[in-house]
Amino acid sequence: MLQFTTQIQKLKMRNYIIPILASVFILSSCGGAKEEGLVELKAKQAELKTQLAEITGKISKLEGDSNKKFVLVEASAIAPVIFKTYINVQGRVDAEESVSIASEMPGTITKINVKVGDEVRRGQELAETDARALQQSISDLQTSSELVNQLYEKQKALWDQKIGTEVQFLQAKSQKESMEKKINTLREQVRMTKIISPIDGTIDAVDIKLGQLTAPGMPAIRVINFSNLKVKADLAESYASKVHKGDEVIIRFPDTNDTLIEKVYYSSRAISALNRTFGVEILLDNKKEFHPNQIAIIKINDYMSPKPVIAIPLNYVQKDLKGQHFVLVAENNKAAKHNVTLGREYNGQVEITSGLTSEDLLITSGYDGLNEGDAVQIKK
Repeated sequence: MLQFTTQIQKLKMRNYIIPILASVFILSSCGGAKEEGLVELKAKQAELKTQLAEITGKISKLEGDSNKKFVLVEASAIAPVIFKTYINVQGRVDAEESVSIASEMPGTITKINVKVGDEVRRGQELAETDARALQQSISDLQTSSELVNQLYEKQKALWDQKIGTEVQFLQAKSQKESMEKKINTLREQVRMTKIISPIDGTIDAVDIKLGQLTAPGMPAIRVINFSNLKVKADLAESYASKVHKGDEVIIRFPDTNDTLIEKVYYSSRAISALNRTFGVEILLDNKKEFHPNQIAIIKINDYMSPKPVIAIPLNYVQKDLKGQHFVLVAENNKAAKHNVTLGREYNGQVEITSGLTSEDLLITSGYDGLNEGDAVQIKK
């Protein structure tokens, strides 16, 4: 630009100097008109006018080039990527094995064998209620049972020898079996006075105290198996054909700022008649600590381009008066218009299925008000 300015100034000086010299030359010529003819003076004048016109043209050209305007823009090539779209939904952490255990028999709590945080096994006794009355009844029946068994054995021995009647033998046998059933019933009732864990897990809550009255249906102890957690979510019916078992899922836990990438373990095929939704489940890897009912934001991948494609921010795409989508690219220091075909959109990005390649320099800044054919200069 500095060279252009210097050259223009020189040419402008020449533009003033040449007419002056021409005038001096003409005056001098007139002074010696006796020596030179009028024809020669006119020839000189024509030659000087021609030179002046040439110099003036060069000055105009240089001034035009120096005043030519460029639009400063930013442009870059876009690398093809695998384009993915996701379904966003809120879910929750759920324990597959989470039980709140209550006593099967009403009574007073006499023993608590565990505390919160203890690891327990399936079938382990967690607490007991008062079973003294049942134990006493069993003891009494066992005493009577011994006599009944003796009578049965003797009656059986006589019957084997064909002594006595069959009715006597059957009565003795019936009494023996009846006594055994009564004892077994009481033993089962004694078992029901014990609160027993039905699963392996961790004691999450103990809601009873020694001496407290309890009854069936009253929560006593909660056991959770934290090694078998999953994330559950309900999706709108419109997504039923888009979500399948094995789809990629990105799970984010806002409270702990953790992110996992898992797969859809189960997608329900039944649509709820109440809210027109269906359920999905994602198993957790249990490598980190999660909590039942913890909020989880899940993103289920419902589309993935079969091959790398061009994807650009949606705000780079413009629309002309005919409704055709286009983008502006930099070609030979000028803005060029490329009509494009749009594919799927997600999170402010759009898939370009045609009209743009990775070799094109997409104008990403300064395209507002820019028209096709305008001169552009790319920022370095």
